[in-house]
Amino acid sequence: MRLLFLGDMVGRTGRQAVFDRLPGLISDFRLDFVIVNGENAAGGFGITEDILNSTIGAGADVMTTGNHVWDQREALIFADRHDQFLRPANYPAGTPGKGAGVFMARNGARVLVANIMGRVFMSPDLDDPFKAAENILAACPLGEQADAVVFDFHAEATSEKQCFGHFVDGRASFVVGTHTHVPTADHQILNGGTAYLSDAGMCGDYDSSLGMEKEEPLNRFLSKVPRGRFEAASGPATICGVGVDISDRTGLAENIAPLRLGPRLKETVPDFWS
Repeated sequence: MRLLFLGDMVGRTGRQAVFDRLPGLISDFRLDFVIVNGENAAGGFGITEDILNSTIGAGADVMTTGNHVWDQREALIFADRHDQFLRPANYPAGTPGKGAGVFMARNGARVLVANIMGRVFMSPDLDDPFKAAENILAACPLGEQADAVVFDFHAEATSEKQCFGHFVDGRASFVVGTHTHVPTADHQILNGGTAYLSDAGMCGDYDSSLGMEKEEPLNRFLSKVPRGRFEAASGPATICGVGVDISDRTGLAENIAPLRLGPRLKETVPDFWS
């Protein structure tokens, strides 16, 4: 199974780049399943139902989120009516929406996708992410109720991300980190067969501060006095993500490589898809 994960869409320029490029990527590389993190898609803060529908319309099978999931208050309303929309699974019981689901890939595989949020340097402080993952895996084990298992681990600390990867190694197909908006170079297959990457990066304008116009973040570092709001950068976007080949027999990873397309970073696509 060929799976593509795209990192956090940031603002109009980031989401439009995904809408423009994703249909061609699915066709050109014969992708079986696509996951997009959309928590920063609405002006850099949260997600609207229209953006969710447009992302699914462009070919995404699932949208994951993170700590900005409720920044647009309408998400509290539409979360319950969209199975393809995930918020972190370790929110307390009773929170709108769901944190995991099983979805059908284009090749007929059953894909369990789970969204988990870390706790180190993160707000709000949610329930134990490791226990949440254990409960999800117990309910839907790889090789039994699921042919592939993917975790979007939305977290700040790379140590927490790495430990989470080792925690589910051999029980998940792929663990990908989101939240920090900078693509890392540590893509690998762990000892138990789980593909891992600390952060997929963002889909947005990299002539920025994490997708935001540079001036206000820089001002706050220099003066400590806010002068205005953070605004999503509006220059040409680079889309960043990662491609994974997953064994149809074992559900574990066979290949992993980054994908970057756009004007600011060196472009690359998984060579095993050519």
